[in-house]
Amino acid sequence: MDLWIVVPAYNEERSIGATLRRLAEQTDPGFTVVVVDNASTDRTAAVVRAFAAEHPKPEIRIVREPEKGTGAAADTGVRHAISAGATHVARTDADCLPGRGWVAAVKRAFDDGLDMVSGPLRPRTDEFPLKYWERRLLPSVVSVAALFGRFRPGNQDPLFLGPYVMMPGCNVAITADLYLRSGGFPRTRIEDVHEDRALVNRVRYLTDRYGLRPDVVVYGSVRRLRAFGLLRTLGWYADHRYRPPVVDIR
Repeated sequence: MDLWIVVPAYNEERSIGATLRRLAEQTDPGFTVVVVDNASTDRTAAVVRAFAAEHPKPEIRIVREPEKGTGAAADTGVRHAISAGATHVARTDADCLPGRGWVAAVKRAFDDGLDMVSGPLRPRTDEFPLKYWERRLLPSVVSVAALFGRFRPGNQDPLFLGPYVMMPGCNVAITADLYLRSGGFPRTRIEDVHEDRALVNRVRYLTDRYGLRPDVVVYGSVRRLRAFGLLRTLGWYADHRYRPPVVDIR
């Protein structure tokens, strides 16, 4: 298994260092990282290069994707990894902290026969102090979004081989073969299409060998939740029924 981790990044100079440190702390060090600089206008690429120079493991590469969009950046990163020999690819985001056993858990899921896997998305607690209700809120938002997804008409098709499962783009892993056969992430902006849901539905036409594992854990930023508020955040994840004037919260 040649596992690569793709990290799309747009103007994440303040956050991506923590993400890279957490990847360097993984219990299983057997992977390569590719950071996709998505036309950043800040020092994101410089921060990544400095971290790579100070930490020989894991190997970290930087590629640039000038077309703005999480889908475009993620697809560029995954295809770069596959062209370099990756047999399996995982993705997290530049404002997230994978659990220290994340890579090991992803590999176990693949060894158990899954071709695509995700797991819990929990709130980060290191960005700023969180109140108790805020700690509970992000998992609730994710649960509501997952429930909505099960009944969303766009996720219903008799040709699907398995049920809808919510797999956040910041916590997903897939075999290279399945990624290529499915067409991968649509090369879109996050304000146009939720590229992670689109990938899940593309996969559902091909296989039912996908699922969630409780030990595949990533801790996500709550900055969007704080900026939008609860109801607007729910609206954002429910087919962009809420469309904020500024999407890229930093």
